[in-house]
Amino acid sequence: MSDRDPLAELERAFDTLSEQFGVDVDTVPTDILDEGDAFVVHADLPGFDSADLDVQLVEERKLTITADHSEESETTDGRYVQRERRRQSASRTVRLPEAVDEEGTSASYEDGVLTVRLPKVSGDADDGMDIPVN
Repeated sequence: MSDRDPLAELERAFDTLSEQFGVDVDTVPTDILDEGDAFVVHADLPGFDSADLDVQLVEERKLTITADHSEESETTDGRYVQRERRRQSASRTVRLPEAVDEEGTSASYEDGVLTVRLPKVSGDADDGMDIPVN
C-alpha cells in the first residue's frame, strides 16, 4: 500500500491552478439584492462562528467580509489519525452600486449564511452636483 495522500495531492493541484490562473478556490459566494431603499448582501460562510467574522464598510460603497477561525476550541486526548477538516480563512470584497448609510447597517449570521443589510443614502447625496458650462 502507498503512503501517498490523494487528498493532499488534490489540494496541491488546486493551489497550483489558483496560482497559475488566478482562480480563487476559497472565494465566498455572495448575492447582492437591491430592495429599493437598501442593499442586502447574503454570503455563504459555512463552518464559521459569528465571532470568526469581520464585516467592514469602506468608503460608503465597498463591503469587506473576512472569516478566520479563532483558536481551535476542540481539545483532544489523543493524536489525529486522519484530519480533513481544514481550519481555513476566507474573504470577499464587493463594490456596491450606490453609497450606503453607515449608521443604519446591520448584520446577522445564521446557518452558515451572513446577511448584511445596508440602507442606501437618502436624498440627493449620491446624485453629485451640477457644474454649469459657460
